[in-house]
Amino acid sequence: MTNNTAAPKIRVVKKQIEGIRLSFGSLLLILCCTFLLILATFTQFNVTHFILPSGLFSGEQLGVQDFLHTYKLIPQVPVVMFIGAFLGRKFGITSVLLYILLGLFVIPVFALGGGPKYIFEYSFGYILAYIPAIFFAGSILKSGFSNRNILHAVLVGVLTIHIIGILYMLFIAGLKHDGWTFMSGWICSQSGAKIIYDLVFSFAAVFIAKYAKIILWFFM
Repeated sequence: MTNNTAAPKIRVVKKQIEGIRLSFGSLLLILCCTFLLILATFTQFNVTHFILPSGLFSGEQLGVQDFLHTYKLIPQVPVVMFIGAFLGRKFGITSVLLYILLGLFVIPVFALGGGPKYIFEYSFGYILAYIPAIFFAGSILKSGFSNRNILHAVLVGVLTIHIIGILYMLFIAGLKHDGWTFMSGWICSQSGAKIIYDLVFSFAAVFIAKYAKIILWFFM
């Protein structure tokens, strides 16, 4: 086969993996991704990282465990980044909207329950932020899955979720007249070390989505 005949086929495959077209199969993928997000909501991973203990310079006897801290990670954000990269911005947003509507009006799929009153939960802003995060990340990845695009998409997507989540929390806390001590502690717990973990695991999630799209189109 000559290069002239191979080139059109390569372009066809490249064009196909850029986006998923609407079909029964794509609707099934949207539902599967929504279920994956629900599953991620109720999944925890123990991640251990290195820390400097408070007694390091006080002369206390320290063991190995004193230099380690175990963090319970809920992988919602990496899954959202996977959905945006895998489905694209249009179908990715559809999948996340389905998740939000299910939680508000059908079944309690959110971490703390569900129902219309959930909009007054401190963490609801993070959930709402999934929509613009997928839009921005999907727009960046639309031009291709280069390492630079992946880096850009993950940074923009993850930071969008945390910034909007913090602003929404401050708004709700203001309505409830919560003190700054509570708000600062809440922000540290939700957007402290978690941002680093979300960035790292989101990179991996987008890379997985990149090759999952290629494999999907070869078998469809």
